[in-house]
Amino acid sequence: MVNTVGSCENKHWHKKWIPIKKSLSLTKMQKDLIIGSLLGDGTMRLGKGARNVNFKVEHGLAQKEYVDWKYQILKSFVFTKPKISYRYSKNGEKYEKSWWFRTIRHPYFTEIYKRFYLGNDYRNGTKIIPKDIEKELNPFMVAVWIMDDGSYSNKKIDISTYSFTLAEINFLQRCFKDIFGIKINFYRDRDRGYRMYCNQEETKKLANIISPYIIPSMMYKIGFRDPVTTGFLQKAG
Repeated sequence: MVNTVGSCENKHWHKKWIPIKKSLSLTKMQKDLIIGSLLGDGTMRLGKGARNVNFKVEHGLAQKEYVDWKYQILKSFVFTKPKISYRYSKNGEKYEKSWWFRTIRHPYFTEIYKRFYLGNDYRNGTKIIPKDIEKELNPFMVAVWIMDDGSYSNKKIDISTYSFTLAEINFLQRCFKDIFGIKINFYRDRDRGYRMYCNQEETKKLANIISPYIIPSMMYKIGFRDPVTTGFLQKAG
């Protein structure tokens, strides 16, 4: 296939790919993955002159398995496989930075974008927490979010939520309590913003809820470095 990732939606592109785009359908798992990623590191972009947005996945070199996992779920909307992103050091040396891929632009993604990005004609690019997310937030979405932006230290799960406002943090606290029965705390990390976290007891509850959806290489995000432990967690949940 021709590499259409990141290309302009010109006449040639439309003639070739519109029939394919129209035949695509967004599965619940694909949608949940995108929403979970948008809570974390995922980004969407409406390019200049574009009608619709695309969705981008990018993670560190050590998380290639995680990028490949996302790719396998979304590959019906991705026309090129994950690739390495390069950067240049101050002395001009080229080095590998991350693994990434980008979907095609599609109306499905535009609808999600309108919910998660605030701005005039939804073009500003400021990511927000949509108020209706409490109707759909589920363990799979949270697992993706934790794999994206979570960390584990001192037997506690910690989530980087720097881009969210205090009001949004409070709203997410209520969602976790109402949907999962999980109490989430937060603290201000200097001038960087807020971080959400669970105490040790709530961390155990959350780990048991999301563990069936955590891939082996990311089990350390919930406190387990040995994938064999997954079986125990699934039974315990």
